[in-house]
Amino acid sequence: MNIPSLRFPEFKGEWENTKLGKVAKFSKGKGISKSEISEDGINECIRYGELYTRYGEVIEDVFSKTNFDINKSVVSEANDVIIPASGETQIDIATASCVMKSGVILGGDLNIIKTNKNGVFLSYYLNSKRKLDIANLAQGISVVHLYSSQLALLNLNFPTLPEQQKIATFLTTVDEKLQALKQKKSLLEQYKKGVMQKIFSQELRFAADNGNAFADWEEKKLGDVCKTTKSGGTPTSTKREYYNGDIPFLSISDMTSQGKYLNYTSNHISKLGLDNSASWVVPAHSIIYSMYASVGFVAINNIPLATSQAVLNLILKEGINTDYIYYTLVDFQKKIAQFVTTGTQGNLNAQSVKGFEIQIPCLEEQTKIASFLSTIDEKINHCKAQITNTEVWKRGLLQQLFV
Repeated sequence: MNIPSLRFPEFKGEWENTKLGKVAKFSKGKGISKSEISEDGINECIRYGELYTRYGEVIEDVFSKTNFDINKSVVSEANDVIIPASGETQIDIATASCVMKSGVILGGDLNIIKTNKNGVFLSYYLNSKRKLDIANLAQGISVVHLYSSQLALLNLNFPTLPEQQKIATFLTTVDEKLQALKQKKSLLEQYKKGVMQKIFSQELRFAADNGNAFADWEEKKLGDVCKTTKSGGTPTSTKREYYNGDIPFLSISDMTSQGKYLNYTSNHISKLGLDNSASWVVPAHSIIYSMYASVGFVAINNIPLATSQAVLNLILKEGINTDYIYYTLVDFQKKIAQFVTTGTQGNLNAQSVKGFEIQIPCLEEQTKIASFLSTIDEKINHCKAQITNTEVWKRGLLQQLFV
């Protein structure tokens, strides 16, 4: 039966099955070159590549402008659904957006769908339940093409217009919530960046609990605040007995995916692999610093782990706050370029990293700085989790609200 698994209770009955070509007319946009985009342009315009990078299912605010003659252009009517006519991959080309305003110039390589159905409903529908169907219609190898004659053959199911509107409004509200969360995250990240600049330039200083000023910061080399600075090693990959043991073995991708704290690793090595390589078990709560690949990426390991030679592991001395050094090295990333060795892939070496000149306040001020910045990170991570949860929820809705 043509009935969705999740439905607003006021609606009953089956959805109507039809071909898109029976309820829509098709046309194409007209080319606008990148050089014709202008901040001072008088006409709003959309180019096909922007559907991949700037727009979602609903286009209310248009980002680009042009001085291209509107009388020589193809312009939108409110409720038009646009979808790329060419792209790099089949799945990417299956990207629909509903233009909510009339008079927007539509660039070349855009399929334009005009329909008396709700355009927002159709965009969400095409981008979810029918995304793979559209991808399978696309043709080509290095460049994939999608033709209106193919889109016309799409087999779709439509409810009544009031139900289409209800679904469209609901999903638009979900996306507005997502955008608000992403904006909040972006603002927090901007705030963190600005406040870190002020803290590490000492434009912003913390005071002791009794209100007194802390002592001046001391300049030290990174190696001077460490008990141990040692890179890891990689067991011979052809020795199967060296791998899949009980010892977590860090990869750079583990660092880039987890961020500040490392709680797990994708790979493990055996005790035999550890003993027959330069790798060693780095105790928890050490500084893990990438010298190759994602140069200058820094993290704190919450678990004991082993690393490859691409990573320098720092065990700090007493009186040094680990989180403070973490944030110091994050701030230091803007200076990394001068230390990177030239070559096919720029890398750092252990001696250079140990020689980084950093500013060290007293332990109490280190702790205050680390606590302050950690609180901001917690808020950012909370936003990230909310974004992820909302995106998962949205994907579930898209699968259940359509037939």
